[in-house]
Amino acid sequence: PIIYGHRGAKGEAPENTLCSFQHCLAQGVTRCELDLRLAQDGVLMVFHDATLKRTTGQTGTLAASSSTELSQLDASVNFNRAYPQAATPPYCPIPTLEQLFQQCAFEHWQLEIKGVARAQAKATVLAVKHLVERYQLTEQVTLTSASHQVLRAALQWAPELSRGCVVEWRWQDPLAMAKRYDCELLALNWKLCTPRLVERSKDKGLHLSLWTVNEPKQMLRLANMGVDSLI
Repeated sequence: PIIYGHRGAKGEAPENTLCSFQHCLAQGVTRCELDLRLAQDGVLMVFHDATLKRTTGQTGTLAASSSTELSQLDASVNFNRAYPQAATPPYCPIPTLEQLFQQCAFEHWQLEIKGVARAQAKATVLAVKHLVERYQLTEQVTLTSASHQVLRAALQWAPELSRGCVVEWRWQDPLAMAKRYDCELLALNWKLCTPRLVERSKDKGLHLSLWTVNEPKQMLRLANMGVDSLI
């Protein structure tokens, strides 16, 4: 299967930072998965949590901060392993998606938009659409989300972009969700994967991408099952 770097190279460099994505590419992994949220000023930031605490040590939410403020924060404060550091502090600021598009030549991007209210979902989808168009990456991007609001907005406002639904829980019906929003990719919690689901996904023409798979034994088992990619 194809390999995607999880938030860049999350295990070896601070997640969702330029350091992490550059390290991912340096290891020969040419596809990546990342998380997106809109800053207060409408700039797309590469960041997983709603709050800043876990990776920056700061209080407050990303949505309440400007992109300028966010770019001054070091997103590596709770990362305790050695990693390739940038030349000047902050070592690993929160990047914008545009910075990654400018500096990282990935073959394919899974851009996961985190769950937001309806108005914010539209604004985030349109921001992704405009940036992808500007950098001529339409064929190299799949917009993914676990949020029905986001996938609905993507289908309505950016139908030309490939879509993928993120499914985490056993009670969800991944194939029904993929069909509802005309998705091409299914990003599935690997623990939910069965040979039957792989077979049904292939029948539907879905790319089945599993997260987060870090153990070689699991990778081999899932590869033998016939999945398309591992995050």
